[in-house]
Amino acid sequence: MELPFDLTAGQGAYLAAALFVAAYIRGYSGFGFSAIFIILAALTTNPLPLIPVIFACEIAMTLFQARGIRAHVDWSRVRPLLIGAAIATVPSVTVMARLGEDQARLAISTVILVLSLILLSGWQLRRPIGFKGNLSVGILSGMVNSAGVGGLPAAAFLTAQPLAPAVFRATMIVFLTGIDIFALPVMHANGLTGPSTLVGVGLAFPILGLGVWAGGLRFSSASQSQFRRVIVILLTLFSILNIAKVVA
Repeated sequence: MELPFDLTAGQGAYLAAALFVAAYIRGYSGFGFSAIFIILAALTTNPLPLIPVIFACEIAMTLFQARGIRAHVDWSRVRPLLIGAAIATVPSVTVMARLGEDQARLAISTVILVLSLILLSGWQLRRPIGFKGNLSVGILSGMVNSAGVGGLPAAAFLTAQPLAPAVFRATMIVFLTGIDIFALPVMHANGLTGPSTLVGVGLAFPILGLGVWAGGLRFSSASQSQFRRVIVILLTLFSILNIAKVVA
């Protein structure tokens, strides 16, 4: 069987394993799927054509998780976050679509590295954030979502607030689904989607279901803060590795 995006069999097997790991993390923590997968994919191929596939996968995963998160979504935060993301999506995707392979790898890895370091710093908000604050974070997320990592600014922002793990997870899942729905039509308009995108989504779907299911089983029994920290450390290390690969 011919794989999409001119991938070799070895690359396909590697990306399938990376997809399962990323889906497991999403099922467990509510975020990190796109960032983990894209940074792993960048080690073996140009990640830019894969971003629309990942966004479609992110939307599909919400179908697996919808029943369990509905009661925990913080809509007072989700609404302004999504409005801000909608404002920034079109210009950010247009810029990313113009980048070459090495430029795309470097841009994506640099964005992930900076946001991961913010998460690792333990930065905390000292006062409640209202509509304008959430709107601003949504704009930042929309800007970097063209690199497939729009969830990281929101994750940093929500982690810095006293949210219950179930609320954090559910709010992130809904927000990530929304920004990916915004981004896909814009990516299509910029020529970033095609037949290979549909094939990629079809191949990924069963792996997604298995990974999200396995991650969800672990959600209620493990330390959320410790697991998130491990995810962010991995993102930091992979980002540095990708940057070194491009500039070497």
